[in-house]
Amino acid sequence: MADLVGIDRDGTQQAAPPTADRISELLYEREQASTVFFDENAERVARLCHRMAERFARDGRLVAFGAGPAARSDARHVAVEFVHPVIVGKRALPALGLAEEGGPLAAQVALEVEADDIAIAFGDDPETVAATAAARARDCLTIAFARDSGAEWEFVLPPRTDPFVRQEIVETLYHVLWELVHVFLDNRGLLEGRAARPVHDSGASSFLYPFLGEQEHDIEAIVADVRQSVLMKARETCALRTQTLSDGRRAILAAAAALRDRLDGGGRLLALGNGGSATDAMDVIADFRAPCAGGPARRALDLTEDTSIITAVANDIGVEAIFSRQVIAQGRSGDALLALSTSGNSLSVLAGLREARKRGMLTIAMVGYDGGAVARDGLADHVIIARSEHIPRIQEAHASAYHALRELVELVSRDDLEPLPAA
Repeated sequence: MADLVGIDRDGTQQAAPPTADRISELLYEREQASTVFFDENAERVARLCHRMAERFARDGRLVAFGAGPAARSDARHVAVEFVHPVIVGKRALPALGLAEEGGPLAAQVALEVEADDIAIAFGDDPETVAATAAARARDCLTIAFARDSGAEWEFVLPPRTDPFVRQEIVETLYHVLWELVHVFLDNRGLLEGRAARPVHDSGASSFLYPFLGEQEHDIEAIVADVRQSVLMKARETCALRTQTLSDGRRAILAAAAALRDRLDGGGRLLALGNGGSATDAMDVIADFRAPCAGGPARRALDLTEDTSIITAVANDIGVEAIFSRQVIAQGRSGDALLALSTSGNSLSVLAGLREARKRGMLTIAMVGYDGGAVARDGLADHVIIARSEHIPRIQEAHASAYHALRELVELVSRDDLEPLPAA
């Protein structure tokens, strides 16, 4: 196996040849980094879930923030996961994401956060560090993913870790926090400072069962169980990532070759998705707009970014047209479209892909489950499927796939790889 030091986004390190073996190397690097990180931090993650649950039980909120396009996508992603739970039975939790379009982060945080809130900082730039300090000064529970951030809880990866790998591990971490904070919320007798209410919430029928769940449990036993759940979820992430990139190897390589041709010819990459997949589209575009693996910044457009366009189309035409209308306005025959959908059945995504096909655009799709209508109806030239029904794991696998695509676009050449037929 080659020395897997990773490839910086500015392309300062030597890249491996863009063969199928490179995908194996990318998988190996991710599995090693993820295993080490979660083995070392599983108990801390479990105890942080407990502390976060205490804040939520006191009516606190999660406030995520970051400067820069990639950090913005993570702040938006964690906020939508907490507010819009996609797992049946999980309650919605208050959260919001702050980014630079709202002004200096520290000023926004100082105006918005309250004492019982949870602040999650993405990035190590001075503005984000200042915002973290502002949150801590308000007695927020503070979380960061960089050394010397000033946060109460720091989760730090080795400095040589590839930025793409680092971001993927951070995404898994905040997904796990979201999933497992509910374990403690379901055992509220273990939460200090909670509002007075039954330990277990049985909903509107709680008056019929006044003693339901009033017995409290051993906190250390629950922490131990949550710790094991953290490790299990990290292993699930590695397994699905391996399936997605291994089964999708030919599709990713072919997509990279075809996309390189479009971009070198002056075309743009357009990206779209809904909810958490919308934040993935944000991240894709941020990655393509930055140099990578010795290649230049690339022309790219995020179709989820302009809320005035999206809400106008949704209001006047319908939600299904929010992307197809933009493809009509923006898409050209030399362009490419990357669609992200965990189900493969989102009507707005399907309409966007169909419109792109009409306009002669290259189409790439990253989907979950069995591929849904995208795969069944052949709506994209290249389809990469994360075969799972668990949305957080699908999104984590998609992140690895589009990061691999970004790198391979710059490594591919006609001498190294001819475009392969779509998988």
